[in-house]
Amino acid sequence: MNDEVEENQVTDDDWAAAMSEQAVAETVAEPAPAAPAFEQFGGGEQRSATPQGFDMILDIPVRITVELGRTKISIRNLLQLAHGSVVELDGLAGEPMDVLVNGTLIAQGEVVVVNDKFGIRLTDIITPQERMRKLNH
Repeated sequence: MNDEVEENQVTDDDWAAAMSEQAVAETVAEPAPAAPAFEQFGGGEQRSATPQGFDMILDIPVRITVELGRTKISIRNLLQLAHGSVVELDGLAGEPMDVLVNGTLIAQGEVVVVNDKFGIRLTDIITPQERMRKLNH
């Protein structure tokens, strides 16, 4: 068994041989021409309204949530809720509601009714800079 363990151990000579093989392979192989990391904007070509490749993500579904408010209650009070119970929320009447996309606040708005359906009219859009600032806190 001792001989088997010694055969499986890597020696310094093995590492040196592997490193020299890698160095030889790197000097012999010609480097491939580097592809541009970013697409160049402008130029004489007519471009579509959306950047190339952007169309791939346009059909990805996202979850939009409109939040009236929140509250915390104990499990005891939760179990006592019945038909007609009123749960008090921390949001005030007339206050703008938060619009979240996949759990991230992106806007605020007010409730509207259109053709007997509820909707939300956006009144304030959160800028990407504001979202990043909130993430850092």
